[in-house]
Amino acid sequence: MTNTTINHTQAERPSFGVERQMNIYLNGLFNRKNKFPVSYEALLQEASEKMTPEAFAYIAGGAGGETTMRNNQEALDAWQIVPRMLVDISDADMGVTLFGQRLPSPLLLGPVGVLSIAHPDAELPVARAARSLKVPQIVSTVSSMPMEDIARENGDNPHWFQLYWGRDHDFTRSIINRAEQAGYSALVVTLDTPVLAWRERDIKLGYLPFLHGDGLANYFSDPVFRKAVGGDPGQNKFRAIRHFTRVFTGPGLTWNDLSVIRNCTSLPVILKGIQHVDDARKALDFGVDGIVVSNHGGRQVDGAVGSLTVLPEIANAVGDELTVLFDSGIRRGADVFKAMALGAKAVCIARPYALALGIGGEAGVREVVSNLMADVELTMGLAGCRSWQDVSINNLRRK
Repeated sequence: MTNTTINHTQAERPSFGVERQMNIYLNGLFNRKNKFPVSYEALLQEASEKMTPEAFAYIAGGAGGETTMRNNQEALDAWQIVPRMLVDISDADMGVTLFGQRLPSPLLLGPVGVLSIAHPDAELPVARAARSLKVPQIVSTVSSMPMEDIARENGDNPHWFQLYWGRDHDFTRSIINRAEQAGYSALVVTLDTPVLAWRERDIKLGYLPFLHGDGLANYFSDPVFRKAVGGDPGQNKFRAIRHFTRVFTGPGLTWNDLSVIRNCTSLPVILKGIQHVDDARKALDFGVDGIVVSNHGGRQVDGAVGSLTVLPEIANAVGDELTVLFDSGIRRGADVFKAMALGAKAVCIARPYALALGIGGEAGVREVVSNLMADVELTMGLAGCRSWQDVSINNLRRK
C-alpha cells in the first residue's frame, strides 16, 4: 500500500497549465496582477490603441466585408466539447510529433509577414519567445528581417520557412536553398495568394507595407533578386520594389508546377491554403508531405467557408498519408481542442502573437503563447483526455 501511494503521488506532478495558472494566482495574492491582455478581445482593443492605424488594420483585418473571419468563428462555435469524468489525467501529455520532431504542444507560430510594422525588431523577438517555449516559428517569405538572422535567434528550436510562390522560379530555388542552408526543417508553400485580395481596411487607408519597403529583407538580400534589379536594391529602392510587385505573386501557377519545388529540396513540403477535399487529394497525388487547412485567416476570399467546417472531410480523405495542420480563427484552448478532435495534428496561431508583439514585444509574445499553451493543456485534461491519441470527433457534438 505504501509503495503504491508513493508511486501515485510521484505521477501526480503539476502540469504546465496548472503551474502557469497558479503562478498567476500567486502573483495576484501579492498584488502583482497581470497587466497584459488575457482575452483575445482585450488584446485586439489594446493593440488598436497602441499600434498605428495602418499596422493594426493590416494585421487585424480581412478580405472584403470580413465575413470569412466571422465564418471561422462560427465554424468553431458550431462544435461543443463533451467532457468525460474520472479519467486519470495526472500525467497527461499535450505533446505532438511532427516530421520526426517531438514538440511540447500542438501549437505552431504561423507565418506573419512585415512584422516591423508591429515592432522595430520584427521577427527576432518572436523567435526568442518561440525558442524559450520550444514552439516552432514559421517564418514568412516577406519577413522584415533576413531569414538567416531569424534562424540564428531560433538556434536549435525547430523553425520552418513559408514560401510565397511567385513568378520567378530562379528566385524560388534560391530562397529555398537559403532556407535549407539556414537550418529550416520544413517548407510551407502558401497557395492562396495568386493575387492579393480586396481588403477594405487597407484600401481605405491606401496602405500596402511592401510599397514602403517593409517585408522585403529576403528579396533585397537574395542574389537572384539582386541580379535582376542590377545590384544593391538600396541604390534604387523604387526600381527594386517595382520588380518585387512583378514577381511576388504567381497567378499562372498550376499543380504541375509543384515539380519546381519538389525537385529542388529534400525538406518536407507542406501546402497551405487547402479548403476543398479534392485539392487535398491532389496534394496527396503530387507527393507532398502535409497540408494546412486554412483560408489565410479570412484575408484572401471574402465569403469563404470557415476552415473548421471542411477540416473533418479533408482529414478523413487523406487519413494518415498526409500530415494535416490547421489554422484560421484559433484564439483559445477550446479552439485548439476542437481542431485536433476533427483531424488536425497541430494548429497554427498568427494574429494573437502578432498583436501581442505590437503591444509588448518579446514579453508580449511569450505571455500570449504561454497562456494559450496552458489553456490547451487544461482543456484537454478537463475534457477527460490524457493525450491527443484520446481525442477524436467522439469528444464533440454539433451545436
